[in-house]
Amino acid sequence: MENKREFKLAPSILSADFSVLGQQIKEAEAGGAKVLHIDVMDGRFVPNFTFGALLVKTIRKCSDMFYDCHLMVEKPYDFIDAFYKAGVDNITVHYEALGDKTGEALSYIRSLGIKAGLSISPDTPVEVIEPYKDKVDMVLIMSVYPGFGGQKFIPESLERIARVREMTKNFDVDIEVDGGVYEENIKTVVDSGANVIVAGSAVFGKENIKEAAEKLCKAATNE
Repeated sequence: MENKREFKLAPSILSADFSVLGQQIKEAEAGGAKVLHIDVMDGRFVPNFTFGALLVKTIRKCSDMFYDCHLMVEKPYDFIDAFYKAGVDNITVHYEALGDKTGEALSYIRSLGIKAGLSISPDTPVEVIEPYKDKVDMVLIMSVYPGFGGQKFIPESLERIARVREMTKNFDVDIEVDGGVYEENIKTVVDSGANVIVAGSAVFGKENIKEAAEKLCKAATNE
């Protein structure tokens, strides 16, 4: 496949045990995780509510992994500065929350000296990404409906991944996929063009987190 990029496992702390969160982050990193995915929800854009920047500032001390902040919020501008100051390396915003202000938000995130991501929900046409392919460092394709963990992977997401990879093949863009990815289907998702895979319950939901991360990395890369 053109524009083959390094595979990176991105466990989502949404499925972690917060009473031992620092320890679990270290276990995931020991298992080969390169990215820590941080799902921020405001109870408005999605019905669930998660956590704020203070938690991220605290766990920033736990690891040198790439901290990937996914804003599932109604008003992204109310959150960007706080999570930037908390120490994240990337902030991803949703097209559905920003509409014609998407480009402005991406430029602002990049102006802070961190990377900018753009996410689309399952019902949003992938073509909305076209105007921003030179303004993003990552495109996040939701393969479940945003808001809750543990949902089943939407099969049509594979075609969407392939189309976005083709669309961005001449640009330095990671393709991230979030939702319903497990050891059984991770290789298919990667073969479709994704290189950053979010996994919540498939990592932090397992008794042996390090082993779970290792198995996902091995299944994704055939190593």
